[in-house]
Amino acid sequence: MWKVYLAVTAAGVLVLAALGWSGLDRRMGLFDAFSYATSAVSLGGFAPHDDSARGLAPVTQWVLCGLMAVAGVNLLRLYRLAALRQVRAAARDEELRLYAVLLVVSSCVVAAELWASGAAGGPDGLRHGAFQAVSVMTTTGFATADWAEWGTVATLTLLGLMSVGACAGSASGSVKVVRHLVLFRFTRRELEQAVHPDAVLPVRVSGRVVGAQALRSVLLFALLYVLTLALGTFGLTLDAGAETGGGGVFTALGAAAACLGNVGPAFGELGPSGSYAPLGQASKAILGALMLLGRIEIVPLAVLLGRGYWRA
Repeated sequence: MWKVYLAVTAAGVLVLAALGWSGLDRRMGLFDAFSYATSAVSLGGFAPHDDSARGLAPVTQWVLCGLMAVAGVNLLRLYRLAALRQVRAAARDEELRLYAVLLVVSSCVVAAELWASGAAGGPDGLRHGAFQAVSVMTTTGFATADWAEWGTVATLTLLGLMSVGACAGSASGSVKVVRHLVLFRFTRRELEQAVHPDAVLPVRVSGRVVGAQALRSVLLFALLYVLTLALGTFGLTLDAGAETGGGGVFTALGAAAACLGNVGPAFGELGPSGSYAPLGQASKAILGALMLLGRIEIVPLAVLLGRGYWRA
C-alpha cells in the first residue's frame, strides 16, 4: 500500500512539474508541484498559495482532479489493479463502480447548474463542476472557484457529497461509499422481508455476504454520524458567532458537514474565499471537536468515553 501511495504521489509530482517545465503552467515550479501533488494524493487540500487551485492553469486543474479521483480509490484495489493486473476484479468491485458513477453524475449536475445559471459556460463550466465535485466528495477541499456563490442545485449537491466520501481504504474522510452501499442494500432487504417475512435474503456487496456484526457496525456508525452532525449544527446555531457566517442554519449545517467530513471549506463566508476566523470561540471549539470525531470516525472516541470501557 505504501508503494502504491508513493508511486501515485511521485507520478503526480512529475506530471505537475512537467507542466511547469513545458510552459503550460508557468506558476508550477518543482516546489509547487511537490506541494500540490502530496496534498492531492493525501486528500488534504492545503496549498502553498492562499487562492487554493484557482490560480493554476486549466490543464493543471484537470491533473489535480485526476489525482484526487485516483487517491479516493481503495489503495489495496489500486495495488491489485496496477501491480497484479486484476482488471476484472476491479470491474466487479461495486464500491468502485458506485464511486465512479457518483463522481460522474455529480460532476455533470454541478456543471449543468453552472451552464444554466451562467456562472461558467462551455469547458470552464465542466472543469469547475468536475473539479469541485471530485474535491468535495473525496474530502480534499481544493477550490477553483467560490462555490458559495453558485446556485441552489450545485450547493445542495456539494452539501450532499460532503457526507458521502470516497472509498474505504483511502485517506478520505466522511462516511465512505461502501457504507452507503451497505445501508442501501440493508434497507432494500428489510423492505423485501416486510413483504416476505420468511425469505432468507443476505446482504451482499461485490458478491460477498455482509455479516451481522459488520451490518451492526455500519448502522451504528451511520446513526452516530447523523446524530453528531445534528448536534454540531444545533450547537453552532445556538452560538451567536455562527451567525457571522452569513447564512444562519444552512451555514451552520454546511460548516458542521464540512468539518465532520474533513472537507474544509463550507458555504457563505465560510466558503473557499472566506475562513472560519469570524466565528465565535464556542463555534470554533465545536468545529474542532467535529473535525476530531470525523477523523477518528466517532466510534473509538464514543467507546473511550463510555463507562463500560473503563470498568472493563
